[in-house]
Amino acid sequence: MKENQAFEEYYLKLWGSRWAALQESLLLPAVPVPYAQGLTKPYMMDHASVLAASSLRLNAVGTILDACAAPGGKSLVLASRMGDAATLLANELSAERRRRLSNVLDEYLDAELRRRVTVSGFDSGVQGGRPSEHKRFDAVLLDAPCSSERHVINSAKALSQWTPARPRSLSRRQWALLSSAFLLLKDGGSLVYSTCAITEEENDGAARRLLEKYSNRVELDEPDFSEGEKTMYGRIILPDTCGGMGPMYVARFRKLDH
Repeated sequence: MKENQAFEEYYLKLWGSRWAALQESLLLPAVPVPYAQGLTKPYMMDHASVLAASSLRLNAVGTILDACAAPGGKSLVLASRMGDAATLLANELSAERRRRLSNVLDEYLDAELRRRVTVSGFDSGVQGGRPSEHKRFDAVLLDAPCSSERHVINSAKALSQWTPARPRSLSRRQWALLSSAFLLLKDGGSLVYSTCAITEEENDGAARRLLEKYSNRVELDEPDFSEGEKTMYGRIILPDTCGGMGPMYVARFRKLDH
């Protein structure tokens, strides 16, 4: 692995003596497992992703939003868990990634379930600026674009291009997505925010900002899985202590009646 001194210094400052073990675990291949519940055949994915998607509280009826859905694994988990009268909107801004998402849904969902999953391509970060879209969804999963250190550390090109501006820039985009997702959510609805990043700025930092901005309209709803470790506002699954799973940060919220 080629080194990027700025990358090393940044994450060493964040993680201290744990960084060496965490870095070593990130260099190892991910450990996908088959997810088969409600699918026509098993889909290979990180079990941490299954836990993140399964954390969203679903009603028997209503409309679910997967705000940044590609490549589709978490959408499959949501589709397999939703009630017979529920529908899922799997949204992906990128046209190329949206095609991949559609292909995954077509391949792994039976015809009846596939009819209740719609693919869309709007910008989830600006959708909340449209009052007509407010309180449209009963539950929202936001698996936000993030630093994805596991990818960076295993890609010479990505590592060479990394700068400390990357997590800062991504955190701004994540906040736009999260605040928009909150506005799209109905009162009483469930919101799950997840990333595969290991920076506090992109994880608890985003959760803290949501709780501060909408302090009288939102409450934490701690994820109920036991894997990983508790953070201030959620849980984080890290590969150095979870058998190669993750990274995956998960925070869950409930929108209060207002």
